[in-house]
Amino acid sequence: MSLVKLTIKGISYSQTQNGAYALILNEVDGERKLPIVIGAFEAQSIAIALEKEIKPPRPLTHDLFKNFAERFDIVVKQVIIHKLVDGVFYSSIICERDKIEEIIDARTSDAIALALRFSAPIFTYKNILDKAGIFLKTNPQEGENENQDLDDILSHPETFGMEDDSTADASNAYAKLSLSELHEQLETAVQNEDYEKAAKIRDEISKRES
Repeated sequence: MSLVKLTIKGISYSQTQNGAYALILNEVDGERKLPIVIGAFEAQSIAIALEKEIKPPRPLTHDLFKNFAERFDIVVKQVIIHKLVDGVFYSSIICERDKIEEIIDARTSDAIALALRFSAPIFTYKNILDKAGIFLKTNPQEGENENQDLDDILSHPETFGMEDDSTADASNAYAKLSLSELHEQLETAVQNEDYEKAAKIRDEISKRES
């Protein structure tokens, strides 16, 4: 089976489904997107690796794994999303130590969070992309937009790919705050190491500044 390289387009959250996040992967040599519904903690970890806007004073779990791996000369070479069963993605981390390759089973969000930290490529098989890949609508003249498509994904995660611990309900209490208040709360949340709260505040800021 042929492998298809993917890049990370970003993470989106639903305007209507509180606590729901979708990791959007791009087909490198094509137009299809591979959306994967993930939990808030995993979304936070990937977002930090992507944006580098929030610098935790102590390493998060995926940062700790990277530090541990580097200490023992373990390198993550690539990540492969290798299976989709009953709407759940399964992934493998391809590691190497002393020129010996090992394959480690992992949740897709964890695998991608590590791939980002090791600058490792991400792949899936063509048949998985054929089955789960979609074309997000972006033509405003038709009254359709990408955010609406993502809301559809997040509203019905069982229709697309997800993880076994996907999306718990959470309330967004930040809509009524001003931008300056949000930035103050973001700084406080980071200082208190409350990264889930920091991620939600960052998302509210990003929504307003986009």
